[in-house]
Amino acid sequence: MKSAPYDAIVIGSGFGGAAAAHALAAGGKKTLVVERGDWARRDDLDWDQREILLKLRYRSDAPVLIKQYNDRKHKPFYPNAVVGGMSVFYGGASLRLRAADFARWPLAYDDLEPYYSKSEQLLGVHGTAGQDPYDPPRSQDYPFSPIEFSAPAQRLWGGAQKLGYRPFKIPLAINFSDADRPLCIRCITCDGFPCKIEAKNDLTTTLLKQGQENRLDIMPGIVVNKLVQRNGRIVAAECIDKNTGRQFSLESSLFIVAAGALHSPALLLRSGLDGPCVGRYLMRHCNAVVSVVFPCRTNPDQVFHKQLCFSDFYEDMRAELGTSVGVIQDIYTPSPEVVRHHAPWGLKRLAGMVSGCMQNLLCIAEDDPQYDNCVELADEKDAFGLPLTKVTHAYSANDYRRLAHLKEKARRVLRAAGGLIPYTHRIDSFSHAVGSVRCGTSPQESALDPDCRFWGVDNLYVLDGSALPTSGGVNPSLTIAANALRVADRIIAQGE
Repeated sequence: MKSAPYDAIVIGSGFGGAAAAHALAAGGKKTLVVERGDWARRDDLDWDQREILLKLRYRSDAPVLIKQYNDRKHKPFYPNAVVGGMSVFYGGASLRLRAADFARWPLAYDDLEPYYSKSEQLLGVHGTAGQDPYDPPRSQDYPFSPIEFSAPAQRLWGGAQKLGYRPFKIPLAINFSDADRPLCIRCITCDGFPCKIEAKNDLTTTLLKQGQENRLDIMPGIVVNKLVQRNGRIVAAECIDKNTGRQFSLESSLFIVAAGALHSPALLLRSGLDGPCVGRYLMRHCNAVVSVVFPCRTNPDQVFHKQLCFSDFYEDMRAELGTSVGVIQDIYTPSPEVVRHHAPWGLKRLAGMVSGCMQNLLCIAEDDPQYDNCVELADEKDAFGLPLTKVTHAYSANDYRRLAHLKEKARRVLRAAGGLIPYTHRIDSFSHAVGSVRCGTSPQESALDPDCRFWGVDNLYVLDGSALPTSGGVNPSLTIAANALRVADRIIAQGE
């Protein structure tokens, strides 16, 4: 069965897919977004930490096989799958890469700057220009001002001030100001959770919703098996309705792959599009959470406090390593049940007991693009007979150097704020994954050209985080959206 014709088919509804689809629809193209996940339910269970963080309510129907850290073999990991992608679960942090971060890109910061501004407007970001010590040049201020610090954020602000650091309010895509939409009630079920009242400016409440008012259709619950290539062009996407098992194809003159840095290369490999860089150079940031126990309850009123960011150390190793170090951000403490679950054996009971006295900082360190960090196809199959996605990843010595630098700074801030006993929790997820279908200046060093068109295939673009050739030291979401808007504008201007 074949679909009605679309001018563009976008596979994936995360930051790249949603931004590209929004721009193409606004530019007059009849556009379809195909998404493996379903819509978030937006009910009481979406704010239940056990349901979301432990029972994994929105986990994908098929695992990704991952080997990381000191694993001896690949282990199944179930990422979330939902319309809107990771935006539904992220905490709204919306930072730009800095001009020096583009040294190994086929484009410059100035090429992306207008689209950073446009992304901030579309996502309704709250921030103040110039507070970040390394804030890059900008053509527009943020559309909204940030809110005042809550008590837990103020505590860390005070500790940082004692050390002479220059913390700033994280630019956040959360609705604190627009009275025409549900306003944030400043709870702690933001980072990691769907927003039950739709006050977080995730892609379903912003770009996708706006796109649907133009010429954008969204088809959830659809698995794309492969892309069909003929004479140097993609002519169809072969699909499976995961709820009914029905198989069908979608035809178009333009295809955009935006299934994320793990699943986009897997789709390309299933389709026989296996250039030398497809699935290679995977990055995910070298992240860790530094926690400190305080001699008091740190957030007795359970108020929102993901508000603080430090970039003071961003350039500390640029001259030596050629990269940024990264940033440090405030992050909430999960419930005692979740803390117990993730604590080491022997410390679970104690960790649950002291969780109410903990406060944390998230260290986000840039990581190196390494050829051996890769996405491949596994021998194991999913319920639809498709090979599972297999990921192999290890950090470099320099990755750990950058992380260690940030962890030490984070401990100092937490101690200066009154904390006593530190603990570090490593991050196992791939929520910041980028780079596995990188763009560049030649097919020998990249899978995509500077406009993120797949080398040798005229009508195929990859517009998610996998296109990024380096990770930088901040959450990649805003960069992914800005780059997708940039490329979509070029597609429209060229009449493709």
